[in-house]
Amino acid sequence: MLIDRATIFVRSGKGGNGCLSFRREKYIPKGGPDGGDGGRGGDVVLVADPSLDTLLPLTPRPHFRAEGGKGGMGKSRIGRDGAHCIVKVPLGTIVHDRETGELVADISEPEERVVVAQGGAGGRGNESFKSSTNQVPREWTPGGDWIERTLDMELKLIADIGLVGLPNAGKSTLLRALSQARPKVADYPFTTLSPHLGIAELSRHRRLVMADIPGLIEGAAGGAGLGHDFLRHIERTNRIVHVLDVMPFDESDPETNYRTIRGELSEYSDVLGAKPEMLIFNKIDLVPEQERAEYCSDLAKRLGLERMPLLVSGISGEGTEAMLERLWAEIHDDGSGGWGAGND
Repeated sequence: MLIDRATIFVRSGKGGNGCLSFRREKYIPKGGPDGGDGGRGGDVVLVADPSLDTLLPLTPRPHFRAEGGKGGMGKSRIGRDGAHCIVKVPLGTIVHDRETGELVADISEPEERVVVAQGGAGGRGNESFKSSTNQVPREWTPGGDWIERTLDMELKLIADIGLVGLPNAGKSTLLRALSQARPKVADYPFTTLSPHLGIAELSRHRRLVMADIPGLIEGAAGGAGLGHDFLRHIERTNRIVHVLDVMPFDESDPETNYRTIRGELSEYSDVLGAKPEMLIFNKIDLVPEQERAEYCSDLAKRLGLERMPLLVSGISGEGTEAMLERLWAEIHDDGSGGWGAGND
């Protein structure tokens, strides 16, 4: 289950107090100060864990507290530092401070570590105040206070490819054909209720991470339908694959459907509207072979395309291998063929 929003409460450890102590031994009547410093409080640290793909582990127990430092002791003994509290989060996690709105972290690298609440400093024992003019100091300082914060966490999936399109465009079927992912597939709209990730394996140990984004509808950028909640996930993908159903079951116009999706992407954000996109004609198996060339050529002209998109079928597997090879070449070789920020 994909949980892409969570709120957690963090508190760092308090620093240990310094110690007020004087050396007392039978044969050393003037031993002097020997109070040690307190230990430092533990930090609360977010650590990126590539094995996680949801914020679900943070929701049952959202309170995270680091250990406090131990107080200093006599005989110049320093207090032990408090243990850090490690909170593992998936790649693509964005963290904001709820009270101030400040961006605390944008975690995108494996094993990346971000301290979100720093532990209090250890207090000074009276030994640290000793000097030639203050040989019997009675000063000591308490440990530093802890830091408490409420953090709002948002997950934006990091994938090479994001599949976008209207509901029932065939994105889930295509993802099943390209990878080992098994999203729900049915003959009605909105079968995908949350994003699914799949890994497409190519030859020679090459792989692409693909995200199936729930279907967008007109008005999605303004909050309509399911897609609005997941448009942010597309922002983190390297490229967009626009899946266009060439033979919609509701007999809608593919050109209008294409313009609808392009409009919603641009309206949601300029970054998303300008992201490189490859358009594919999906469900090509529904077009009779003898009519396919003319039908697709006419549609490409109406969309203002400079060259014919790839013809693909998630059901029959037609064109899927060529699609993966082109995706790999464009992402890793920085080519220019099929990509562009739309054809409006």
